[in-house]
Amino acid sequence: MTSRLLRSFLRNAQSGRLRAGDVGGGLRRSSTAAGEAGAAGTPKSPVHSSKKGRLLTGAMIGLAIGGGAYVSTADEATFCGWLFSATKYLNPLFALLDPEFAHRVAILAASRGWVPREKRPDPSVLGVEVWGQKFSNPIGLAAGFDKNAQAVEGLLGLGFGFVEVGSVTPIPQEGNPKPRIFRLPKERAIINRCGFNSEGIVAVARRLGVQHGKRKLEESTNSSPDNETKQGGKAGPGILGVNIGKNKNSEDATADYVQGVHTLSQFADYLVINVSSPNTPGLRKLQGRNQLKDLVKKVQAARDEMQWADDGPPPLLVKIAPDLSKQDLDDIAAVALALHLDGLIISNTTVSRPDPASAHPMAGEAGGLSGKPLFDLSTNILKEMYILTRGKIPLIGVGGVSRGEDAYKKIRAGATLVQLYTAFAYEGPALIPQIKAELAECLERDGFKSVQEAVGADYR
Repeated sequence: MTSRLLRSFLRNAQSGRLRAGDVGGGLRRSSTAAGEAGAAGTPKSPVHSSKKGRLLTGAMIGLAIGGGAYVSTADEATFCGWLFSATKYLNPLFALLDPEFAHRVAILAASRGWVPREKRPDPSVLGVEVWGQKFSNPIGLAAGFDKNAQAVEGLLGLGFGFVEVGSVTPIPQEGNPKPRIFRLPKERAIINRCGFNSEGIVAVARRLGVQHGKRKLEESTNSSPDNETKQGGKAGPGILGVNIGKNKNSEDATADYVQGVHTLSQFADYLVINVSSPNTPGLRKLQGRNQLKDLVKKVQAARDEMQWADDGPPPLLVKIAPDLSKQDLDDIAAVALALHLDGLIISNTTVSRPDPASAHPMAGEAGGLSGKPLFDLSTNILKEMYILTRGKIPLIGVGGVSRGEDAYKKIRAGATLVQLYTAFAYEGPALIPQIKAELAECLERDGFKSVQEAVGADYR
């Protein structure tokens, strides 16, 4: 069981489905795109690129072989810890690849099961219950990583308490022209202007339907006679969120969100209306008081008119931007309270360039900035929204989280759950158990017996 990852990787490597030439070819294509943006200067030669591809593939195979030698002498928990730690040595190689190509490789690895699977239970202090659902820990993966629900099982298996897929648009669209993702490595930040690149709701619904069916089959096979609260959600051991957006050229944004709800809500443990991406023209205008109120009412009605089992419809959240005025925040809080919104996600990427990102040569690239420089801005918005909503609405804090202390500060500022993305892209799977252990230490250090006790502690 513990060696399934290694066997799968080696089997695919031996059968030719993972070849250095494939990675080298991707590097040749992507390095040219990066060169056009001025990100990498002169495009690298095919020979140099293929060497990087062979280096990455060789390192992965070497890691697998080394793990295979180790697995026979280790218990499952020890081996699991070793496997996560080993990814620290592999992940830096992804920095050799063009950002978007590296992302495709990461999604492929997670979808094929070529990533570690967490076998160790989470510390009990991290458990939290929201919307009647039990999260084994409050650390989630933000939308944008798995846009098309290609790797849900693999990502949940990494030990996240929840994973959010999307943003998903009704009709497939390519998004903005490439290159559109730029690394700021010293600042631990990324600028992107992807623009809701999506395979569309039909493709995503098909994948989530398969995952949902598999979960139902497992539940029926392993059903127990007692009435214990179900751990996890519709997609497996963790909670699944589905983030929905609008098409770039759509003339009726509300219809797009309603279509997303009708098609995808049956597979979601919670739904997110994304009105805060800076890369779709006019989208952020939907955060205005009247526009947001009208949109939320219609989306809530679309969700509630569907047929639901005893557990009812999934919670509905709205994801907002960090670049909002005090009046904007007042308006959003008023709408959220008046319409009994189930939650808010705070926040999306920023169009500003907080220090030290402002001094980076890439700072002039259009798009939203994520990562460490966003932490203070997004946490301040989180604090303001917690105060404005009087702690009555669950908040998900996201933006610049890279350590357990960061997650803890978000929780103390009002977040019940916390998401990350950019730090995961830079540091890989090893970050997940690390951040959970650090968060548990922070809670225990300050005498909190649960996450819930710490929510909003700085402003209650």
